[in-house]
Amino acid sequence: MKKFLALILSVAMIFALVACGNKEGDTPNTDGDTQQTDTPAAPVDIVIATGGTTGTYYAVGNALVTTIGDKLSLSKLTAVDSGASKANVQLVTANQAQMSILQSDVLNYAHNGSGGETMFDGAADKNSLWVAGVYNETVQLVTAPSITSIEDLRGKTVCVGDVGSGTALNAAQVLEAYDMTFDDIKVMYDSFSGGAEALKNGQCDAAFTVSGAPTPALTDLATAYNFNMPSLSDEAVSYLTTNYPFLVQDNLPANTYTCVADETVCVAVKAVFTASKDLSEDVVYEITKAMFDNQADLANAQAKFGFLSPEGAVAGSFDLHPGAEKYYKEIGVL
Repeated sequence: MKKFLALILSVAMIFALVACGNKEGDTPNTDGDTQQTDTPAAPVDIVIATGGTTGTYYAVGNALVTTIGDKLSLSKLTAVDSGASKANVQLVTANQAQMSILQSDVLNYAHNGSGGETMFDGAADKNSLWVAGVYNETVQLVTAPSITSIEDLRGKTVCVGDVGSGTALNAAQVLEAYDMTFDDIKVMYDSFSGGAEALKNGQCDAAFTVSGAPTPALTDLATAYNFNMPSLSDEAVSYLTTNYPFLVQDNLPANTYTCVADETVCVAVKAVFTASKDLSEDVVYEITKAMFDNQADLANAQAKFGFLSPEGAVAGSFDLHPGAEKYYKEIGVL
């Protein structure tokens, strides 16, 4: 009898344990096991630092958000305006942004702790990793009608972009090709739109812009002001591309702006999407893949995405984010 009662008690305990294991939220399968129902992780909030509201970065960043944002399951994108390429590196490092658009040369300076005191001299910052090079950014100089050559800038008031911007660094490089420094001009710091407005109002004699052309701020300026765009000399192009290998010759076609009837000889850097090293491989892989899967729609939303290609995206790249690297290896360009 005692053995019988012990057997009954054991069976009862087994049923009790099974009942406890099959609690709410578990679904029995055909093998009699249980499957836990997991709650999907919430999408990661990603802020993309772009540029001034009248610049190409801002338009490109917003086109990315509106075109692929609803196709992502692992992240939620938001584009915000910001000061400049250096500022975008700093925003990512401070975790105030998780992705950014910036100039390839500025990313190079950040990773190498170089670029002089206005950049990252002696203080390397490797928190922003390369995701995709999208298009060339042309170093554009617009001037008052009385200025017809870059040599004429000596002693003039010149807007060189925001403080600490890639534009300011490129402006210094262009001046250097003509044996000038910022000491030879009256320096003004302002955004693309601020520089254009200052030129129109006679507050400066020239303004540098480094952006995909045509740049909205300059397109708008051309409707109200008949500016010049002096070409670089052959000697200056040779000097710049030799001493700064990230610069390439990139001429603007005639009538890029309505008041400029001739082709303009320029140099350019590349606009690069970056992602924080702290973003997961899966998140960045999904974003990178979505960019290329939806390129036609992106190009319809913003023309600069028409220049996006897998080969171009990795040309000149360094320190790729693992998520982007996974995608490029998957499609065979790495």
